[in-house]
Amino acid sequence: MSVTKVVEGSYAIAMAVKQCRPKVISAYPITPQTHIVEYLAKMVSDGELDAKYVWADSEFAAASIVLGASAVGVRSYTASSSQGLLLMTEVLWNMAGMRLPVVVTAANRAVSAPITIEVDHQDTMSFRDCGILQIYVEESQEAYETHFAAYKVAENKEVLLPAVVCVDGWILTHAYEPVTFYDQEIIDDFLPEYDPPFRLTPDNPIVLGSWADESVIMESRYEMFEAQRKAEELFERYSSDLAEITGNDFGGVLEEYRTEDAEICFVAMGSICGTIKRGVDKLRKNGKRAGLIRIRLYRPFPGNKLREIVEKYEIEKVVVIDRSYSIGSGSCLSLDLKSSLYDMNHHPVVVTCFAGIGGKMISASDVEDLFNYAKNLKERSKTYWLNLYK
Repeated sequence: MSVTKVVEGSYAIAMAVKQCRPKVISAYPITPQTHIVEYLAKMVSDGELDAKYVWADSEFAAASIVLGASAVGVRSYTASSSQGLLLMTEVLWNMAGMRLPVVVTAANRAVSAPITIEVDHQDTMSFRDCGILQIYVEESQEAYETHFAAYKVAENKEVLLPAVVCVDGWILTHAYEPVTFYDQEIIDDFLPEYDPPFRLTPDNPIVLGSWADESVIMESRYEMFEAQRKAEELFERYSSDLAEITGNDFGGVLEEYRTEDAEICFVAMGSICGTIKRGVDKLRKNGKRAGLIRIRLYRPFPGNKLREIVEKYEIEKVVVIDRSYSIGSGSCLSLDLKSSLYDMNHHPVVVTCFAGIGGKMISASDVEDLFNYAKNLKERSKTYWLNLYK
């Protein structure tokens, strides 16, 4: 059974968390994630959710609380944005290294300075290398369902890594749209109660996050590396399982949109992909063969899957639209993509475009202009900054 309601994106996320039945929730308010934890606070207060709700005195503390809760073997949750995620970073590295499957919702927001509360992906990109799984969603229904898959993958005994579900601030957290909610029994069947393979308890004392010398550090990193590989396989499988239950197929580690005969294919993540799809549709109506590969699982990066698509359709040019940047280097997403495609027999031209940085708008017409720019490109281009005011 299911029911469809028009709700705020933050409420859809809070409902997903509630149905995942966490035992500990920690919270510290920061725009634009605050509504998520406010809804959860009310659910706990009203007796709808049996969980310990801890209002922390900082994001560092909020992350530390759920780290400790997960270490004693209970399902745990928190959320944050922007500077708050940066303040959590030290704990997130510890969380991954201690193999604790906490799920975090990141309401993406640009990082200061200058001070801003607009959306881009710079905050979550800042900890992409710490071992945490990263999933980027396009819309509220996907945000709701992805939290179930995130917990199921993170808690798998072959993975045991934290996961962050990345949702674009304001565009998803504060927008109202129809979301279909599923009965608790359906979710419980998909996501059973957490059964940790190890936990801190006086009955069987262990040590987590202890001192380690050079004889084991690289080995522990290797195990995390292999766990991420396993996570990619499991996310693909569990996404398919969820699609069979809900009827909503968002793709696995990535979504293909009109790629089957595309000569130029866009690659992007997050809510911006809805705009790109509209641009692709307009281009198709004009006889131009455009497509989109939407990356859902960014860490681990689905390079092999992406490569298969580019090779299969012999895509001539790939236009990466990135809402983050590595100052002094380039596009984070483009760097990952290029490393996946570098030794192919078929060599597509990769065009890197920065768009939507700091909340700057991108339209379907912009997508058409980018297609034409790539189409007319005679040689490899420099990085393109869309709608840059000079």
